[in-house]
Amino acid sequence: MAAEQPQQELPTRYRYARVGLAVATVLISVNLWTGAPLFAIWVGSRVQGGTGLTMGAVGAVIGTLAVVVALLVMLLLRVEAAYKFFSGEPVDQRRTMPWMRSLRDERTEFIVEKRKLSGFEKTLIAVVVFGVGAFELWFFFFAGSSIGSS
Repeated sequence: MAAEQPQQELPTRYRYARVGLAVATVLISVNLWTGAPLFAIWVGSRVQGGTGLTMGAVGAVIGTLAVVVALLVMLLLRVEAAYKFFSGEPVDQRRTMPWMRSLRDERTEFIVEKRKLSGFEKTLIAVVVFGVGAFELWFFFFAGSSIGSS
């Protein structure tokens, strides 16, 4: 193995930028699974004329959800690239999806070369874990049960 080169110290303003980008990551990722569906349902309610469900309203909800989620994912990718820039990590222009990688990557000699999670990835994981925990808390303790309440 080659000796690791010492990392150069990044400016203090880069730390503040990384904190801001971590906050942006939290806001965008929370809105990915809460704000986007709620907005799509709101748009569908504006399209629907009366009390009955119409296919136009369903189409508006699905279309709006697809567009908003696509925009939020593209925004997350840009935030990730900015976070990598301010962290001093190389910004990858091309990505290989996990299902497109060679099975050779799974061999034990290649596992040693795995990289650590970046701060961006840790933030996304924390948001998902918090969201699942909040849902479980609500479901088991606050949602109540409709069983036997007829």
